[in-house]
Amino acid sequence: MREIVHLQAGQAGNQIGAKFWETIAAEHEISANGVFDENGEIEQSKADVLQENVNVYFSEACGSRYVPRAIMLDLEPSVLDEIYSGSVGSLFKPDAAVRGTSGAGNNWAKGHYTEGAELIDQALDVARKEVEDCDCLQGFQFVHSIGGGTGSGMGTLLLSKLREEYPDRIMVSYPVFPSPKVSDVVVEPYNATLSIHQLIENADEVMVIDNEALHQICNKTLKVQNPTFGDLNNLVSSVMAGVTCCLRFPGQLNSDLRKLGVNLIPFPRLHFFQIGFAPLGSPASSAYRKVSVGDLTQQIFQASNMMAAADPRNGRYLTASALFRGQVSTKDVEDEMLKVQNKNSAYFVEWIPNNIKSSVCNIAPKIPQADLSATFIGNTTAMQDVFRRISDQFSVMFRRKAFLHWYTGEGMDEMEFTEAESNENDLIAEYQQYQDATAEDEDEEYGEDEV
Repeated sequence: MREIVHLQAGQAGNQIGAKFWETIAAEHEISANGVFDENGEIEQSKADVLQENVNVYFSEACGSRYVPRAIMLDLEPSVLDEIYSGSVGSLFKPDAAVRGTSGAGNNWAKGHYTEGAELIDQALDVARKEVEDCDCLQGFQFVHSIGGGTGSGMGTLLLSKLREEYPDRIMVSYPVFPSPKVSDVVVEPYNATLSIHQLIENADEVMVIDNEALHQICNKTLKVQNPTFGDLNNLVSSVMAGVTCCLRFPGQLNSDLRKLGVNLIPFPRLHFFQIGFAPLGSPASSAYRKVSVGDLTQQIFQASNMMAAADPRNGRYLTASALFRGQVSTKDVEDEMLKVQNKNSAYFVEWIPNNIKSSVCNIAPKIPQADLSATFIGNTTAMQDVFRRISDQFSVMFRRKAFLHWYTGEGMDEMEFTEAESNENDLIAEYQQYQDATAEDEDEEYGEDEV
């Protein structure tokens, strides 16, 4: 059994997290009270499959009750209170929540150095208890936003502390990046740059999400006119469930967080992934369509299906992963992957042969009128667009030292800003270097005889 400890921080993290637990509980047929198959409707063979690896995300409590292996952090109590009084509130342990009272006020320094630092020991104790309950911990997954104060400041602080304590476990982060056209917070570029600096050093796999790309998917693909955050969070939770489905259910070709890392990260700093999900379509038309592996493959590689505002057509894929769910023939999967690579060879670097990893899980997802689904994770050099955009906004403000007193007043030094900015710019340069690299460059670099 390879368990995952789930952590959610700040308002965005907690709202996405609540939706995620709804999705996971539904997949394992666990009711809002934490009871498996409450009405006893599921036949025994299916019940065995659903219960076999339920411990990846749930721990068992007394009275055959399942409790999420989740830790919820926030520096203000309102969002956590909302979750506990909501539809899935009775799932969670009362002591899974670590609450502050004052809030971080959209200030990274408050979350990382002052308010957040006061709560961090309590959060680490809760995390330690969860880890001790595990037989064989695979890693941690974080959900947080990096534009505000708690998710970015305290989220990255907890990430670095857990990295110190469990250096050999996989750290997966699902950060909500600032959107290109809409900014909710004026100091977003500062908070995001300081967080990216931490994510480069301390996270193993980062699944980049942004609200604007999710809005586009809801508007254009799902035909939802005025999507709420609930609609957006639904998309993210589908991907999060898809990434770990091979750990939780039997399959023909397995995958887990460590395999993903080994296959998708050719250079240690380039661990920021573009994610997508299929089938996505308007509910009205889904009853009139049968989904095939070809359809799913076509959709997951479309630019309009990506959950971060970086168009993969502007860069090249270093690696990619496609996780299929449902009764799928592995031959179909392999044929489609080969087709994609041959047809779009210009968009894949030629010095990594066969650079799509595929896996197949037998249990279909819990989405209406779909027996198959696919989750996409791509490592593309186009991701530099996201960082470049944040870096440009950062330097415009930092040049004039705008808003800096809010950060230095919490004990931060200007050097930290300069360091974070140069680390981000190095990352952009590294992406560009591998985008321009060709197989011939590599030959020259090593000398013909060594290759």
